[in-house]
Amino acid sequence: MKTDTRVDKTPPPKKQTERKPPPGPPSLPLFVLAVLLPPRFTPERVRYDRRYRTLDKYRFIVGFLAVPLAFYALFVISPFLQAIYYSFTDWSGGPVANFVGFDNYQKMWNDDRFWDSLKISTLLLVIAPAITLVLGMFFAYMITSGGRHRRGRAIAGVAGSSVYKVVYFFPQVLSVAIIAVVWGRVFNTNSGLINGGLGKVGVDGPAWLGGDQTLGLISLITVISWSFIGFYVVLFSAAMGAIPKDIYEAALLDGAGRARTFFNVTLPLIWDTVRTGWIYMGIQALDTFAICLVMVPPHVLKVTPVFLYERFRDGQYGYATSIGVVLLVLSMAFSLIVMRVGNRDRIEY
Repeated sequence: MKTDTRVDKTPPPKKQTERKPPPGPPSLPLFVLAVLLPPRFTPERVRYDRRYRTLDKYRFIVGFLAVPLAFYALFVISPFLQAIYYSFTDWSGGPVANFVGFDNYQKMWNDDRFWDSLKISTLLLVIAPAITLVLGMFFAYMITSGGRHRRGRAIAGVAGSSVYKVVYFFPQVLSVAIIAVVWGRVFNTNSGLINGGLGKVGVDGPAWLGGDQTLGLISLITVISWSFIGFYVVLFSAAMGAIPKDIYEAALLDGAGRARTFFNVTLPLIWDTVRTGWIYMGIQALDTFAICLVMVPPHVLKVTPVFLYERFRDGQYGYATSIGVVLLVLSMAFSLIVMRVGNRDRIEY
């Protein structure tokens, strides 16, 4: 009888290891406690929870922003809230401030001097940014792309463009009070530079700051625009310089001139910068204080910040803070309108 001597080579069955079930979600008290504790003291099943990872990311961000936000709230938000509170009181600078409700705002509504100053400030808010931004973009475009086409370059600025940037920016390093004093001498009726030059050719110059409100407004807008154009020339030049030269080369190959290139290429690509400058310049024009106070006589015209300063000088602190609140609301409304009107699709390049 033959015996079967074959060896069974079938591998033994693998020993199946029991898989541990994933840990369940941590209880709410443990989860809240783990978020407040440092990560090394956090239980493992909490550390791998999706909610914990999300909150841990925000905890990391808040850790960096807590101190700056605290300083911002203390030195920026807190004074605004205090001003809003004092606008509802009859505070005159003493330790007592009685709550009077909307009496200050009702007084402001019936004050013709306030409305006259607000009319001047509104005109500055509309006219000064338009003139300043248009001239700033024109000079920046000439500095960046207004020169003759040179060999190997799609665009080139005018000769000496770097020097022009320094010259345009020079008013920014001067004090506002110095600018007001110098331009006050320039617009002087008897010995000013403008009327002196007109007198040389036999023309009697007008009294720029003598009593005509229109001439005073023209003089004020001139000084405001002159003092801020340099900042926007540098700002717009930097934005235009960041545009790739390939885009300008494509425009030149299509036969576009300088005007068409500016309106169809340059302006859409720097529109975000223009909108930001529009908001900033509008707030600066609305907040014109030192130039008007030093240069323009009070009987000619006064802007709302000067009217506010006079109320503080007279001890009407509650009434003055209510005017400041109106200026705050007007500035925020202007910013929102510009952001809404100037909103357009962002062009990537």
